[in-house]
Amino acid sequence: MRKKFPEHKRSEVEILSSLEAFKKDDLQWKKGRAFSYVYYAEDAITETLKKAYVSYFSENALNPSAFPSLLRMENEVVSMCLDLFDAHENATGNMTSGGTESILMALKSAKEYAKIHKPHIKEPEVLLPISAHPAFDKGCDYFGLNPKKIELTDDFRVHVKEIERAITNNTILIVASAPSYPQGVIDPIPAIGNIAKAQNILFHVDACVGGFVLPFMETRTPWNMAVEGVTSMSADIHKYGFASKGSSVILYNDPELRKAQYYVYTDWPGGMYGSPAILGTKPGGAIAVAWSILHLLGSEGYREKVKTSLDVARQFRDRISAYKDLQVWGNPDMCIFSFGSERFNIYELGDEMHLKGWLMDRQQNPSALHLSISPFHTHIINDFFEDFEVAYKKAKRPTVQSTLNKIQVSANKGLKKILPKKTYKKVQDMALSKTDPASKRSAALYGMIGDLKGDGETEELIKNYLDKLFSS
Repeated sequence: MRKKFPEHKRSEVEILSSLEAFKKDDLQWKKGRAFSYVYYAEDAITETLKKAYVSYFSENALNPSAFPSLLRMENEVVSMCLDLFDAHENATGNMTSGGTESILMALKSAKEYAKIHKPHIKEPEVLLPISAHPAFDKGCDYFGLNPKKIELTDDFRVHVKEIERAITNNTILIVASAPSYPQGVIDPIPAIGNIAKAQNILFHVDACVGGFVLPFMETRTPWNMAVEGVTSMSADIHKYGFASKGSSVILYNDPELRKAQYYVYTDWPGGMYGSPAILGTKPGGAIAVAWSILHLLGSEGYREKVKTSLDVARQFRDRISAYKDLQVWGNPDMCIFSFGSERFNIYELGDEMHLKGWLMDRQQNPSALHLSISPFHTHIINDFFEDFEVAYKKAKRPTVQSTLNKIQVSANKGLKKILPKKTYKKVQDMALSKTDPASKRSAALYGMIGDLKGDGETEELIKNYLDKLFSS
């Protein structure tokens, strides 16, 4: 039933009580039980940042002349990030609402830049590692670009030779990750940069997850904006930069690229309209928090947080690797990694841990559970592995639930073979309608997705699932 618009006022006490009640089933991230979505430093830092956000709660960065203080802070945040990533002397950039917007801007800039400098290109192509974030695919879809997927080597880094072979006269941008999210490995940025420079092709490095970790540790490979051939970079301050959500940067070594991302419309009766990125209204609080956290921690503070995260991540990897049936995939370059098994269904382990209140992302190709380790995980590592031991033993042995999951996946596979496509789709929709979106079990869902891969049905299944989640 549709929720009625409220007729009467409610008190502050009632409203705040309702908000707290809503949280009862949410993930307990403050207790260290989240391994994605929330990147948390410590309570004292969060309290300071809350005050910074509230101090600019109502301000809007849509019009820089109206709130010059926000413009000053954004310019200073961008300048500090350019310094952190060793950008060229005349490099520029903007703040955005997150990694997705930063990535979309890199794609739009490449498209507009190609219109001017390579007008012969009518069907622009972007070379993407299979491990690149899906925001690149989203952006290609939005902007009419053709994504060409590049295979990975055995260590999960993009295959440089395959990039070289995939370049055509229509290629406008090459993408690499520092690191890629699934296995936490840095692509070979210098080698790709050499190719991009030699071929006169733009090269974007996605450092959304690594931008505020890698500068404060020793890395095995150069990765930043000083690398020859790198033309742009994205980095999220609201991940390991520990800012509030809605805070990222898109940076360009060539100022002309930033101009290519702008949108301007001059014929509106309401006046001239121009925006540097996708958002019109930009919350002032997010800008104030980004500026504040960079000053609050500084290089000294970030080095401390990064060291803690790396130490804890190493402990997690070592203890997981000690289980004979578990394997950490690849050789992670920082404090994010994934692990799986060739002997049993790793999603069953994920379900058992989720039932105990621990949330790890599910991944595929290869099947895996993913951990993004933050400093506060140092306090929960023993609790985690106490539950992990129980969950591991349960996931390995046959249970009623795991048997039902296998039956559901097998039935799905069998019905797919014998039913007409329309009938099969109706059966899938019926099965989905009985799936509880709030359930902490997803092994069967991931199993079905695995069977549907490559035949165009996966997207429809996920769309239907999202439709069920967003019920209004």
